Amino acid sequence: MTLTLAVGRPTLADRIFTRKLVTDIVLVAAGAALVSLFAQLTIPMYPVPMTGQTLAVLLVGSALGAVRGVISLSLYAVLGIVGLPVFSDSSSGFGVIAGPTGGYIIGFILSAGLVGWLAQRQWDHRIVGALAAFLAGTVATFVIGLPWLAAVLQLDLAQTLNAGLYPFLVGGLVKAAAGAGIIRLAWHGVKRADEKAKIADSE
Repeated sequence: MTLTLAVGRPTLADRIFTRKLVTDIVLVAAGAALVSLFAQLTIPMYPVPMTGQTLAVLLVGSALGAVRGVISLSLYAVLGIVGLPVFSDSSSGFGVIAGPTGGYIIGFILSAGLVGWLAQRQWDHRIVGALAAFLAGTVATFVIGLPWLAAVLQLDLAQTLNAGLYPFLVGGLVKAAAGAGIIRLAWHGVKRADEKAKIADSE
């Protein structure tokens, strides 16, 4: 029996790599690294900056599936808490989690899990399904992020929406659409490779 962190139906990563514990650990770490990298693509805003993190979170969740996606984003959060400069603007520490943006970081974990769960049900095999899954993942981030923001800064509903939602709606839609396109192209490439392999085997 092969040890693996992957649970349930195969995802994009499973079509490219064999499910093994060592491979899963590398993929989880790579996912956390990707989110860390995209976190540095930022537009300064107060109290919540606009970053590329959400796009990376959606891609990681879709590619790795629910369990590995959750582990990857949990690793990302832990690395930041213990002091690695992986959060936006190379920030780190428990203070970031306890601050106004902390709920979004926790929301990333939920987002990756949800998108991964939908990917394991093949939502990401078609562009419409991928877009729906990525929009759902984006909403999941706000579900945690907005109440957290309101609690930390003691904002009312209107202030919370103005500070933590409305400025990010267009960007969220763009990142969800871009992510859906990227993951769909990746699946197209995998299927083309499979077809070429079948043709080569039949010759």
